[in-house]
Amino acid sequence: MLSKSSSSSAVLQNEFGPKDSYWNNPGEKPLSHLTIGALLDKAAARWPEREAAVAMWAREGAGGRRTHPGRQSITFAQAKHKADRLAAAFVESLGLRRGDRVAIWSYNSIEWYLTQMAAAKAGLVLVNINPAYWDQELLYSLRKVGAKALLAADKYRDRSNREMVEGVVAGPLADRPRSVRCGHLPELRSVVLLGQEKWEGFPHFDELIEGASDGALEEVRQLSSKIQPDQGCNIQFTSGTTGQPKAAFLSHHNVVNNAGFMVRRAGLEDMAHRICLQVPLFHCFGCVVGTIASLHCGATLVMPSPTFNAKASLTALTQEKCTAVYGTPTMYVDLLEEQGRQGGGPLRGGAEGWSGLEVAVNGGAPCSEHLLKRIMDSLGAKRVCSVYGMTETSPISFQTTTEDTLEQMLTTVGYVTEHVEVKVVNSEGEMVPMGTPGELWVRGYCNMIGYWGDDTRTRETIGEDRWLRTGDQFILMENGYGKIVGRFKDMIIRGGENIFPKEIEEFLQGHPSIAETQVFGIPDVRLGEVVCAWVRCKKGMSLTSEDLKEFCKGKIANFKIPKHVKFVEEFPKTVSGKIQKFKIQEMMEKEALVENGRDNGDSRQIL
Repeated sequence: MLSKSSSSSAVLQNEFGPKDSYWNNPGEKPLSHLTIGALLDKAAARWPEREAAVAMWAREGAGGRRTHPGRQSITFAQAKHKADRLAAAFVESLGLRRGDRVAIWSYNSIEWYLTQMAAAKAGLVLVNINPAYWDQELLYSLRKVGAKALLAADKYRDRSNREMVEGVVAGPLADRPRSVRCGHLPELRSVVLLGQEKWEGFPHFDELIEGASDGALEEVRQLSSKIQPDQGCNIQFTSGTTGQPKAAFLSHHNVVNNAGFMVRRAGLEDMAHRICLQVPLFHCFGCVVGTIASLHCGATLVMPSPTFNAKASLTALTQEKCTAVYGTPTMYVDLLEEQGRQGGGPLRGGAEGWSGLEVAVNGGAPCSEHLLKRIMDSLGAKRVCSVYGMTETSPISFQTTTEDTLEQMLTTVGYVTEHVEVKVVNSEGEMVPMGTPGELWVRGYCNMIGYWGDDTRTRETIGEDRWLRTGDQFILMENGYGKIVGRFKDMIIRGGENIFPKEIEEFLQGHPSIAETQVFGIPDVRLGEVVCAWVRCKKGMSLTSEDLKEFCKGKIANFKIPKHVKFVEEFPKTVSGKIQKFKIQEMMEKEALVENGRDNGDSRQIL
């Protein structure tokens, strides 16, 4: 919750100073200095028998207890026990050491949850990899961070991952069980399989937990006590204009505090919440605002399906008596449409021990006032909580409160989060007057350590004065609330997925018939934005949009494949010859058949 004392102190600071776009929320509660492992231990001691995570589709094994067919759960006490054993196996069986990077390439599951906790307890750095990635994207991610181990799902949706995994590694070493060799990934030593299948030569997740020795358990307990909160614990790939994702490096201190303040601000401590977690765990929305936040308040994370499925989510809300739901705008649109197909009314509760949906948390992409109203009216949510930020700020820097008016909930991204400074500046880095658009800068405990292996990009993003440049065009109001009105970056946000245009441009230009491409986003009523491409073919060559999409399939993630393609002879350019992408975008918006056009609401929540 937003304390009156922290609010008034920030207001007074601005009442007696210039009305520059600057705000500092000192917070009412101090920062904590805990690791993720210590937070899990506290949760297990406080709520040992309460369910920590539920997977409604889970297989046999998977580290949890099966209460009825198709459902598996794990208590906080079980989560601590199994995370300790998995951490011991990381050290003993895989030979991982403090600071090593362990990557996970998987859909949502109890195994994902346990891997995050175990990596933290072993002092490792967990590397989140989008399960939709194909082999070249996977290879880039592993190489970028020098991953020592990979935990890989056996499949993603209806795609088998075996061929891709075997393409990345040359195979298991006969004389060294649990080890692999890979010439183009010299640091990779182990691949562990997640899921139903068993692959010869590759250890399975279940085997690791079962094989941990008592000696290794004691070693991990001692190691956990020495891990420092300022130590890095997580790498998440985020947007960039250089053609490849950047690897944002976050610490225990970053994410433990950010999740804790989110919980208090959202009122998640007021009851034993059951959260319908529609968002992916590889994203900061899932693995910070989801998993780590739940450790602060003892909330149960209900995972309706391995990847988002509106029908499964709607079932989970009622069957699991969820009191909170997390989602991106696209997820909420699909959820509301599914509810309409089923002919259901608002979820008002009424079942024994269930009072209905208390709060809907929205983030990940732009959201309109109209959609937020529908979430409250049709889903029966008593209130909505909007969060704004970016991976580089761990992720939240603005959030609505339980005390906000309906107008504040629906038209702003909330109030500056605790222990964080923000300012809005012009192109010269000078503060603009309150209420004036400019670029948002953020400073505080939440700022990332930096981009892994990229000092140049880190210095471009975080200055010597420790201000982090968000690249978002923002308005800061005199009460400390904010509105995002645009963005300076070219990043496309499609259904909550961050897409980097130059990465796709460089990929498409690998086609033998293509001379030049420009990739950008245009509005879409369901997904927020979709990918578009203008293509100039080489002289004497031609392509169709179907040819182009077929070229993309199986090489890049499906959400990156352009939905709209236009073939042109030339691009609009400035006198100096620079391509004017904004003109291309304007022209394509007029031509494309986009239902209802762009929503004109100025409330945008980006994580």
